[in-house]
Amino acid sequence: MSLMSCLSEGCRRWIIDSISSSDSLVGPSATSGAEITPPGAFRDSSSPSSPITIVLIGLRHIIKHATNGTPHMADWRPILKRRDSGFPRIMGVLNITPDSFHAGSRAENVQVAVSRALNMAAEGADWIDIGGESTRPGATEVSLEDEANRVIPVIEAVREVLPEMGISVDTRREYVARLAINSGADMVNDVSSLSDPGMVDLIVENDCPVCLMHMKGIPGNMQKDPKYGDVLREVRDHLQVASMKLIDKGLDPSNIVVDPGIGFGKLLEHNLSLLSSGRSVMPVEGMNLMWGVSRKSMFRHMLGRDNSEDRLAGTLGVAAMASEKGVDIIRVHDVAEHNDLFSMMGGIR
Repeated sequence: MSLMSCLSEGCRRWIIDSISSSDSLVGPSATSGAEITPPGAFRDSSSPSSPITIVLIGLRHIIKHATNGTPHMADWRPILKRRDSGFPRIMGVLNITPDSFHAGSRAENVQVAVSRALNMAAEGADWIDIGGESTRPGATEVSLEDEANRVIPVIEAVREVLPEMGISVDTRREYVARLAINSGADMVNDVSSLSDPGMVDLIVENDCPVCLMHMKGIPGNMQKDPKYGDVLREVRDHLQVASMKLIDKGLDPSNIVVDPGIGFGKLLEHNLSLLSSGRSVMPVEGMNLMWGVSRKSMFRHMLGRDNSEDRLAGTLGVAAMASEKGVDIIRVHDVAEHNDLFSMMGGIR
């Protein structure tokens, strides 16, 4: 049983209410100025999200854990593997974005984000994946400043209230990933598989778990008639090239999670082929496998469910197969429902 599930509702409410919610992270106040400046820039400011404050946030986190002997970059490899029961670990999705495809995953400020995180922890999540840039098909790129302004305050706040929770930052950018690690993130979920040249050294220097995903193209164009000769071979080869950049510099394969990228530059037949292939997509022995299929458009094409709100049943159907296919982590919008699914399947076994 998780720590948060043992707390009273009043205690959980106090934690949430103690976090300021005066500024939206995704509205005009988040984009009217660069509260977190990129490398090479510096601005003195008393703003809650100023560069000085962000540095202090990271230092506070490091000092706090250094003094009690429990650094946040613990060995997370045991929970990169599926549960002892044989069922996948559950990663809850927390999007600090105004345009992610499923409205139920969006949080517009720190208070809402922490409330969602506490709920997911109580529902049985092993990981919470926090992202500040939508990568849905057709999405436009978010500025470096906006992405950092969205995710860093949330990671810091979630780490404060959930010190034992695995936190993943969903980002393609080394700068955002570095800030996130210094603010309490334990894993980098990189949908671009190390497209930012600085990401390799960051991961290796921190011995940080990383998820590498296959994506054909970029979010803006990835679903424009993608073609493959052999989709399994192409995806596996792509993941091998990316993972060897890390392994050649000393990262253990057990610290790497691979994701075939369902819906990222793939038609329905490509998605089904990759799901059917299970662990065959993994290029190196000892790695871990993640699926992210929750409420995606493949259920529109296969089941006729146009609205993401109507895709839970299809999502759970794929999740039921995940344990049979050896999936280690499943990334979902609905933590409680997936936990119930695996509990019932375990009971019937």
